[in-house]
Amino acid sequence: MGTRPDGVGDDKSGSDAGAVAATDATVTPSTPSAPSATSRRRVRRALRKAWPTARIVIGFGLVGVAVWVLSSKTSELEGFSTVFRTFNWWWVPPAVAVEIGSYYCFAAMQFELLKAGHLRAPWNPLVKLTFASQAITNSLPIGNAFASVYGFRWFRRFGADNTLAVWALIGTLVAASVSLSLLAILGLGVATQEGASLDLVPVLIGTFIVLLGIGSLFVYERPLHAVLSWALTFSVAVTGRPRGDTVALIDRVIAWMTAVRLSWSQIGRIITWGTLNWLLDCACFTMMFPALGVPIPWKGLLLAYGAGQLAASLPITPGGLGVVEGSITVALVAFGGAETSTAYAVLLYRVISFWMILLVGWLFIGQLALQVRRGRWPRQALSTEVEAGPVAYETPPSPPAPTPAPPGGAE
Repeated sequence: MGTRPDGVGDDKSGSDAGAVAATDATVTPSTPSAPSATSRRRVRRALRKAWPTARIVIGFGLVGVAVWVLSSKTSELEGFSTVFRTFNWWWVPPAVAVEIGSYYCFAAMQFELLKAGHLRAPWNPLVKLTFASQAITNSLPIGNAFASVYGFRWFRRFGADNTLAVWALIGTLVAASVSLSLLAILGLGVATQEGASLDLVPVLIGTFIVLLGIGSLFVYERPLHAVLSWALTFSVAVTGRPRGDTVALIDRVIAWMTAVRLSWSQIGRIITWGTLNWLLDCACFTMMFPALGVPIPWKGLLLAYGAGQLAASLPITPGGLGVVEGSITVALVAFGGAETSTAYAVLLYRVISFWMILLVGWLFIGQLALQVRRGRWPRQALSTEVEAGPVAYETPPSPPAPTPAPPGGAE
């Protein structure tokens, strides 16, 4: 007649019925956890059903925050509408072209970092991801954090494992910072005397040395081990954390940071692409001066641009909005530039480098999301099949050689 969940046969005899009753009586006190497990399953099912709607609500909420943040900055675009009466519009197409070219160089830098981990990322989606990440950075408070999560998920969709995805993101940040600092040093060489009078020499050289030292930690194990040992010893002495085996923790961190080995030729290509990215962006800014009909302040241009972009790298406002304008304008005016024309040139440059890229980036975000919905890319980025990274390209240990059979055969 069937079997009960507790395993007792469904028999009509009285003794068996009594046994069943006794068994039920003994089991009943031990089953209060069943309703709680059922309720947890119901909650999980409800959350899974509600997640699509919640994701849409969260998305609209982030868009609302972005609109609020950007609307509070539109006043910076006011006050120079009269400039367009005499503006030379023929400079706009080349300025837009070099600005877009700078993003292609940035994408090429990321391509080299991923290729170092044995992943050849698809070029067109990588370029779109570059614009999209910058749009997220420009739109939201702590946009860098949101852009990093977004980039990590797309690197996983491209086929990178977790280690390579995180390593490439941090490598991108370090390479971009080092190349920008190098550009500022070059600008300092052009305007040595003016830079010394503004006390920029120790600041820029010190920044370059610090960034170069951070970059070297991804290449050399000995300084990385020394820095980690000192940092963990200091942390344990002050806070008592982390607890456990610090030697094993150091080994894990070193294994992660040196998971991808860069050759000198790869380092050279990465820094070259990063420097070209900044040079083309600076060229876009430079074109705004002849567009306004004023001379280009060559002597302090690179130095002011590099110092302003380094200041913008601080996570104070979305995309450095306000910081870039103020830093570059103040620096160029200090180098002898006309205050009004310099301010207008900086603001016009930001119309292209900030607002135009913001629009293009969000269009690419929508296009990439549409491709995910149509099945071009997997919805669950973390479940994407891994094609490259330390986990993928590590050589598995060879199986032990079979033991030869004895001459007389097995008994």
